[in-house]
Amino acid sequence: MNISENARIVLEKRYLTKDENNKVIETPEQMFERVASAIASADLLYDEKADVKRTKQAFLDMMTNFEFLPNSPTLMNAGKPLGQLSACFVLPVEDSMEEIFETIKNAALIHKSGGGTGFSFSRLRSKGAPVRSTGGIASGPVSFMKVFNAATEAVKQGGTRRGANMGILRVDHPDILEFIDCKKDNSDITNFNISVGITEKFMEAVKKGEDYPLIDPNTKKEVGTLSAREVYDKIVRAAWTNGEPGIVFLDRLNKFNSVPTMGEIESTNPCGEQPLLPYESCNLGSINLSKMMKKVGESYEIDWDKLEATTRRAVHFLNNVIDVNKYPLDIIDKTTKKSRKIGLGVMGFADMLLRLKVPYNSEQAIETARRVMGFIHKKGMEESRNLAKKRGPFPLFSESIYKEGEPLRNATVTTIAPTGTLSIIAGCSSGVEPIFAYVFIRNVMDNTELVEVNPILKEELEKRGLYSGELMKKIAQQGTLAHIEELPQDIKEIFVSAHDILPEYHIRIQAAFQEFTDNAVSKTVNFKNSATVEDVDKVYKLAYELGCKGVTIYRDGSRESQVLNIGKVSDRKAQLRLRPRPRPEIVSGFTEKVKIGCGNLYITVNFDNQGIVEVFTNTGKAGGCPSQSEATARLVSISLRSGMDVETIIEQLKGIRCPSTIRQPGMKVTSCPDAIAKVIEKVVKIQQEANSNGKRVISELISETKELDEFRRVKFCPECGHPINHEGGCVVCRNCGYSKCG
Repeated sequence: MNISENARIVLEKRYLTKDENNKVIETPEQMFERVASAIASADLLYDEKADVKRTKQAFLDMMTNFEFLPNSPTLMNAGKPLGQLSACFVLPVEDSMEEIFETIKNAALIHKSGGGTGFSFSRLRSKGAPVRSTGGIASGPVSFMKVFNAATEAVKQGGTRRGANMGILRVDHPDILEFIDCKKDNSDITNFNISVGITEKFMEAVKKGEDYPLIDPNTKKEVGTLSAREVYDKIVRAAWTNGEPGIVFLDRLNKFNSVPTMGEIESTNPCGEQPLLPYESCNLGSINLSKMMKKVGESYEIDWDKLEATTRRAVHFLNNVIDVNKYPLDIIDKTTKKSRKIGLGVMGFADMLLRLKVPYNSEQAIETARRVMGFIHKKGMEESRNLAKKRGPFPLFSESIYKEGEPLRNATVTTIAPTGTLSIIAGCSSGVEPIFAYVFIRNVMDNTELVEVNPILKEELEKRGLYSGELMKKIAQQGTLAHIEELPQDIKEIFVSAHDILPEYHIRIQAAFQEFTDNAVSKTVNFKNSATVEDVDKVYKLAYELGCKGVTIYRDGSRESQVLNIGKVSDRKAQLRLRPRPRPEIVSGFTEKVKIGCGNLYITVNFDNQGIVEVFTNTGKAGGCPSQSEATARLVSISLRSGMDVETIIEQLKGIRCPSTIRQPGMKVTSCPDAIAKVIEKVVKIQQEANSNGKRVISELISETKELDEFRRVKFCPECGHPINHEGGCVVCRNCGYSKCG
């Protein structure tokens, strides 16, 4: 098996089995053997005489030749006790405290198992709305997103994949303006991508310059209006400023909802490409288009026979994943198997165009995208029908939009997912993205510079006698071939990088793939730093007109403190890694007994000279809500040690009301969270009195924490210090495989 050194490093760090001492005890070959064996075994569920050995070999060949790879959790967990193979899930967020924290618990279980989660916060009542059960007021969707964010930070997905979330709010929610601005500070809500759920009525109001109604999610009644154009402009400007929020066309998602009787699609996975119903999971895999080529004389052409065979095997593979998967929740197991959605996509599209000598920013590239994805969709649907004949259609086929046609095994077949880490393993370009840069310079030991060159470019330059180390360094410094005088014009036209391509072509390529994709297409429209707000506006409107289901953009250098990711060499500062500070061995603290509605609550707040370190709670013999109090205390502790402002935490907890407390006269607190907030507030005052500089010390620590976190998070990979790329709706390190989206 021919594997690059980068791929081997990524596999050893993230995929290969390790022992209790974190030592790798599996080779890449053994990993693929493990996965092929586990996935092929599903055939026996439908035919006890199935030739599993033959199926296993077919799956193994497909993976070891890097013609197809499943999503990361399948590579990591297939054939292991955990056995959780899905990449992403959508969980509902209902409008009650109990259901909200139940969702947080379920999300934590999913993150621990290696999956990402998508949420719509549109069902939550708006900030300041009355809460009849307690007599209090609601804190709103954004405040709860911060709680979800803190919980994700604490889990870290067992060390193999980081917690990744998508947060969506409908544009007609009363809190939409606060939501649009909720990531204005890049150090806030760092474990979420966010998108505004756009409706057709809203877009029509934008076109006409009209107001549109805000709808109370609880009563479903109109509670106000906003100027559609002003809100749209605010979304566009926010995206221009730092890339968020993205937009998702909700009505369009539901127009193509294959099983509408299961409910309304309200959210997607963290990268925007997989719309899912609540409690559904996505099972994804990607065909490497760079391997779907054949050489004819001195040129290349698409090998359609190989592409068909690979597509059929991949559909078989992904169907088997559904059957052997060990889902983190029973309800996810049942919901997923009702529709049996799979998402077969592609990677290596840019490499395919290079082999065909087709510029990415050309009409020919758009037509190639249509032909390739149309072919994959057609053959994928055919294979789904073949499987339905042998294994039966998906259980809700009779309720689906396909019920008048031939039975299908899957409610959806195609998805274009981001393939940041997978494309490193396969040695190809990512997803349907253009090449970000053709030459990188990397610092190794003692400041030695290592030049990394795109293999197709290197092959072409060597063939023409143009390759040299000096030329490669020049390309790396400029970040593009466009202005290299030594290069022929045809090479400069074909080997275009992300920033050479007009945003219009990014969207047109996305739209071409969307035509033949059941779910959606994950892609980032990369803008130059000089792009204007009007440029972003044009892209959003073009995406809407051309039938895209959502848009993610990134203007280079738009995030605070970021430098260009091309033409630069990483240094030691880039390798700073910041984590929530550990608990000190020696702390000081106070414990206070507080009378609550159901007994006594003992609250301990510990601190050191840098600020509050942790909060503990303990209930008296009378009972109370020990689990919720403990959960609140833990989240407060991790938030404080991560650098969150203590005043903000007090503000969020103070005033929350509990029926058991407010029914009894003479109580000094309104709930357990309110009691915790008031004790923390006391401790802060004691610290201020004991040390007049205490507040300044805490403030400086928090400021420094945010600054360092932003430095390492935005400019460079937090794990290896290599410059990061924005692609596939996510942030990816092409050096070590780190991905913000997991």
